[in-house]
Amino acid sequence: MNNSVTLNPNPLVQFLNKSANQFNKEDIIKYMEENEVQMLNFRYVAEDGRLKTLNFVVSSREHLDAILSAGERVDGSSLFSFMEAGSSDLYVVPRYRTAFLNPFSEVPSLEILCSFYDHKGQALESAPENILRKAINQFRSNTGMDMKFLGELEYYVNSERNSNFPASDQKGYHESEPFAKFESMRKEALKLIAQCGGQIKYGHSEVGTFTSENEAFEQHEIEFLPTDPEFAADQLLIAKWVLRMLAEKLNVEISFAPKITVGKAGSGLHFHMLVEKDGQNIMLENDKLSDEAKRVIAGILDVADALTAFGNTIPTSYLRLVPHQEAPTNICWGDRNRSALVRVPLGWTGQVDQMIYDANPNVDIKPFDTGSKQTVEFRAPDGSANIHLIIAGLIVAAEHGLSMDNALEISSRLYVNGNIFKSMPEEGLEQLPSSCFDSAICLESKRAFFEKNSVFPENVIDHTIEKLKNFNDKDLSERLYGKNDALRDLVLEYIHCQ
Repeated sequence: MNNSVTLNPNPLVQFLNKSANQFNKEDIIKYMEENEVQMLNFRYVAEDGRLKTLNFVVSSREHLDAILSAGERVDGSSLFSFMEAGSSDLYVVPRYRTAFLNPFSEVPSLEILCSFYDHKGQALESAPENILRKAINQFRSNTGMDMKFLGELEYYVNSERNSNFPASDQKGYHESEPFAKFESMRKEALKLIAQCGGQIKYGHSEVGTFTSENEAFEQHEIEFLPTDPEFAADQLLIAKWVLRMLAEKLNVEISFAPKITVGKAGSGLHFHMLVEKDGQNIMLENDKLSDEAKRVIAGILDVADALTAFGNTIPTSYLRLVPHQEAPTNICWGDRNRSALVRVPLGWTGQVDQMIYDANPNVDIKPFDTGSKQTVEFRAPDGSANIHLIIAGLIVAAEHGLSMDNALEISSRLYVNGNIFKSMPEEGLEQLPSSCFDSAICLESKRAFFEKNSVFPENVIDHTIEKLKNFNDKDLSERLYGKNDALRDLVLEYIHCQ
């Protein structure tokens, strides 16, 4: 048995005795034949950021070979608004490394994620997964480095208010059963996401639990391990699918929406990132944040207002980005500061590696290099984010920061120590957009950063701007102030984003 896969919960990894990134066509065929898997489902992400499905009933080995070798045709005009019906055929081609066994299907089914290709057999310029791939390749080519990402997926579960152990309002952080009613659902999700290939760091209940009339809203979070950006995007998509399937099975409502109600904590989709050179994390130098890390932060802050166009895509996104809700409002960064736009999480620096010896006296413990764990966190995005585009945007922003002559000056000027509202720099701080409309204006003014080297095609930027402006939500918070029924209607309209 390959030691690198012995604890991997993915059935294909266990059966094939190889890591997923080594899967090939013959592996998929072998697994389906020997495990009598009868169906193959193609999955792919269209313009709306959701997983789409194309189902195949496998009739023979030759049929399966053809599907896995050539992919299939789909109607691009129904998946992407920028494609005209007169010439809209696209190919969807499977990426073998993404294959996993469907944990919900009664008929044994294999799922596999796909990429889009045009009529010439070229990667579709505007496809979300291709935009991300272009950003990755450009970053690597121009810097000689690589980035890793992880997402923090927050969500609410809504159920009837009926319990002998009621939860405490806005105090659900790391709560346990029986006060956390859906811990068992979360643990089942963790297991299934891992079986589908996800690499999970941990799961826990979140602070935002609250009750309303006869309903109870319980907030949870699943955080992943840092991986290459493409895999980071894939596992978030699969995780959202798994959680929704579980909710359907348990007959409860689940939502990744940025805001459930005004005055209560919203749900974010924070992204942690790190930069590697020659396979080594370079975010720290001599136990302090490195200059490279500060340059990355400066680049992100410099285009942060435009990044909301990919990470905060519906009107209720901007009901979350308000003061005193552990959500960012100003463009700045800080250490361990949850009100800052970019947070440098508590790291394992200095002598903190001695903690394990103090907690386990007289036990022989092999030292562990904790320096590899340091990340920086971008806290603006929420569940409405187009996952591929926001990660691609962050990579573009990181490269921008690494090439800026004044990056270290910017990072120094925008650093806030402590409470952001009490420690505001004398010259003040720029604010994040307050609506989709304002976000569109910011993207319009900074589109050149994202279109450089055709990473983001012009039609994707044009469509993003148009869509955001069409919400017509400028000054929406002020217009809806005190109108609780109208606010509730707005929340319900966008309760199932992306």
